[in-house]
Amino acid sequence: MGIETAMILAGGLGTRFKEYTKDIPKPMINANGVPLLVHIINFYVTFDVKKIYVLAGYKKEIIYDYFNLNGIQISKEEQIYSFGNDVNVQIIDTGNDTLTGGRIKKGLDYLEDNQTHLTYGDGIANVDLNKLCKFHQKYNPLATLTAVRPPARFGSLELDNEKVVAFNEKNQSNEGWINGGFFILNKQVKEYIDNDNQAFEKEPLTKLSNKRELAAFKHHGLFRPVDTIRELEILESELRENEFNFTNE
Repeated sequence: MGIETAMILAGGLGTRFKEYTKDIPKPMINANGVPLLVHIINFYVTFDVKKIYVLAGYKKEIIYDYFNLNGIQISKEEQIYSFGNDVNVQIIDTGNDTLTGGRIKKGLDYLEDNQTHLTYGDGIANVDLNKLCKFHQKYNPLATLTAVRPPARFGSLELDNEKVVAFNEKNQSNEGWINGGFFILNKQVKEYIDNDNQAFEKEPLTKLSNKRELAAFKHHGLFRPVDTIRELEILESELRENEFNFTNE
């Protein structure tokens, strides 16, 4: 059986995308008429995730409003919504200024199981979660991240003095591996997060790595972060063409 819980980081300011995020949280930016957050929720639902925690903060009321219109409220006090297919979505206010480590620690306090999926609310990939879970079980770390190749934004030139001898098209495989999100975390990870002012990607992941408690699952498929209008346009095109093909085989 796979992991039936997921957390989605959805509380940051989204400063690299100010064209949109001055009015809404970044995960609520629409891609083909559907918020990024909902695309990610639907992705997890494909792999039989039943409980999703949205770690909200900045402009959280926009997220509340969306689910009030599109879900069935189960608990007003705890902001829990039914989202179809026996899926419950709980929106947790983790604070406007809390960094990712603090948001995750607050989310882990709600966790009923020992393990959870976790990802960022501004990126989509066609990661095979079944393989990710098997990888995590095999190596048994406290945390597994999904390693991806960064999207290649530029081609490269080969020069011989002042002459161009070759022009190389954009090639994602020429780049190194980066953290693409789509984590699996054991609940004990919260012991590596000291306070709300820690970015998860810095001290906590460094400490986990130093303890040999951080594994990397290499994903060779599609990975699409959304940090620019151009990246949003590319994502929308890929979604229209069903290139992500979220399937649970």
